[in-house]
Formats: sequence, C-alpha cells, structure tokens
Amino acid sequence: MDFSWSPEEMAFRQEVREYIRSILPPDWDHLYFDEWEEVSEYADIFRKKFAEKGWRVMHWPVEYGGLGFNHWRQLIVNEEVAYHRVPEATDTGTQLVGPSIMIYGNDAQKKRFLPPIARAEVRFCQLFTEPGSGSDLASLQTRAVRDGDDYVVTGQKIFTSGAHRSDFGWLGARTDQDAPKHRGISTFVIDMHAPGVTVRPLINMTGVHAQNQVFFDEVRVPAENLVGEENRGWYQMATTLDFERSGAQRFAGAKRYLEQLVEYAQTTERGGKLLSEDPLVRSKLAELAIEIEVGRFIGYRTVWMQANGLIPNKEASACKVFGAELDQRMANVGVNLLGLYGQLTKTSKRVPMWGRVEGFYLNSVYHTIGQGTSEVNRNIIAGRGLGLPR
Repeated sequence: MDFSWSPEEMAFRQEVREYIRSILPPDWDHLYFDEWEEVSEYADIFRKKFAEKGWRVMHWPVEYGGLGFNHWRQLIVNEEVAYHRVPEATDTGTQLVGPSIMIYGNDAQKKRFLPPIARAEVRFCQLFTEPGSGSDLASLQTRAVRDGDDYVVTGQKIFTSGAHRSDFGWLGARTDQDAPKHRGISTFVIDMHAPGVTVRPLINMTGVHAQNQVFFDEVRVPAENLVGEENRGWYQMATTLDFERSGAQRFAGAKRYLEQLVEYAQTTERGGKLLSEDPLVRSKLAELAIEIEVGRFIGYRTVWMQANGLIPNKEASACKVFGAELDQRMANVGVNLLGLYGQLTKTSKRVPMWGRVEGFYLNSVYHTIGQGTSEVNRNIIAGRGLGLPR
C-alpha cells in the first residue's frame, strides 16, 4: 500500500480546494453548525454544483453517472468536503445506497436509481434501526409480506437521518418470520412519499431536527423494488454498514477542528500566559494530532481495499471505532481548553469558535452508538479480524 499522492492527484486536490473556497460564503464558519437544517438552502446549492462537476461519484462507472476515476480521486473530494464542512456534496445516496445497489441490484435498478443519485436529483435515507433493534440489528421486526406484485410493509424505524427530506429509503425488512433472524431479511428501495409512510421528527440535544421516526402502515412496495435475493438482505445490509463505517474523510474534518483549537490556544491568554505555552495544553493538542494521522491511515486502508475490489469489514469497523472515540476525545479536550466558555451555545455573543465546541461535545455522544456501537464493532474486529471465538 502506497499512500503517497501523485503530482496529478495533488493538483486535483488544489483544484477541488480552490473551487470549494470560491463557492462558500465568506462567513461560512459562523453560518455552519454541523447540521442540515441550519444550512439547508446552501446544501441544495452545493449538492447541485458538485453534481454538475461530476464530483459526487467520480469513481462510479460512466454509464451510471460517474467519471470512471479511481477511489483515490473520490477520497480527495470527500476529504476536502469534510475539511471545509460542505453539506450534502456527498450523502447517503452516494456513499451507502448507490454502492450497495451497484453490487446487488439488477440492471434495471441500476439504470433507474444510480444516475439520478449521481445528478443529485433524488435523496435517500437508510431505514435499518428500530426501537428494539439497534445493536442487534438482525432482530428487526418490520415486516414485508408478498401480495401479488407488491410487498406490504408494516413496522417502524427510528433515528433515521434525513428521512424528512428523502425521496427514497433503503429498507431492511423481515420477509420470512420462521427463518433464523439473519436468514429472513430482505432489502428494498421504498418510496418515502408512498401512502402509509409517516415521518415524525426527533429533535436532538442541540435543538436540531436531523433524525426521525418512520412508520409504515401497510405500505405497498412493488416487487421490482426488492434488491438482491429475497431473504438474503442481511448480507446486503452488512455491506451497506461497511460502506457507512469506512468513511476515511472523517479525519479530515477532525483536522479542521483541531486547527481551530490550536488557533484558539495561540491567541487566548489565561493567567497572563497564552494557552499554547501551557505544557499540558501542548501535550493534549499534540496527542490529538497524532491520533488524527493514525485514523487517517486506518481510513486509507479501507479505501485501498475498495480500490482493489475488496469490501472492508473488520477494517471498516476499526475505522469507525477509532474515529467515533476520537471525536469524543477531541470534544472533551475542546471543552476543557475553553473552560466555562466551552459551555456557551452559538447564540452567545461571547462564545469562541462560533459555539462549535459545545455543539460538537453534545453531538459526539451518539458517535459511538450510531453505525453500530463500539461494542458491536469490536466484536466484528475480534471475530472476523482476529479469529477469536464468539
């Protein structure tokens, strides 16, 4: 594995960086607060602009709306997007659902769904987690019963990000009630505007509506929307989760946050001395810098595997565990560095870093839960990576 960048790739990174800076408002750090609703008007603009450039899915085949480049070019885009906090330049459709359909969907499904995802004409959400099936996802109870040319879906999902803004959902539902729990699940593309679909908001600790409860009351889903083989959906869902957990770009966003903490330490005095002169502060910030680099190379390994036609499993779990727990460590360092100011929200006139520290601290709580808890992912690493007994 050679993780160095070629001159052509470095030039492309600079092109992406300059383009992003040209389209972002000059006060973007003040405007953006890590959630969609706060910047929805900008998100719609950015996703269209990136679609026009072909940068949402550069690594997809040309016939599905991509540019036929390798995964490393796409990683460059994803890293710059994360670093500059560009909302919805890529999304659930490009990162999770599209790649899953590309692997498991038939030709008709690929032609129907992939080009609109690439053109940013449709939004997808992921409908996996249920009130009683989170860490033990295979115990999900939402049912899909075959009825002629349709499946009738009944059940409930929870913590569905972006469901209120989505056109379609990537649904896991039980199609065989008598089969062992891993063997009776199927995956579907479901119309989020179909009769019987109800979306209710979940407001998080920062007061933002990003996630939802979704209810299905005898929703009819055409059988042609079944993706892959019936009752083999668990394995397709696992692949989707691998895509979700292997986001190497998360460490580029972490780098930006650390840079702002460093800038704060270099410009803020406490007790007559700059914070950056405190050996403990310097040690904490240096430790985070090292961990970000470690995480970046863990993420790069997953990209290398994808570029070579492999699906990272234990590697994706390692990326997710390390990244999620690093987020919490960074949030803790930020709150302690700012002291009492770290408790101020973005609405305060005296808040440093536009309130990002307080918001990041609250949001980081769920990072070790969503996309599979740290415990679940460590079990994957232990069993599939180290060969330890169940």
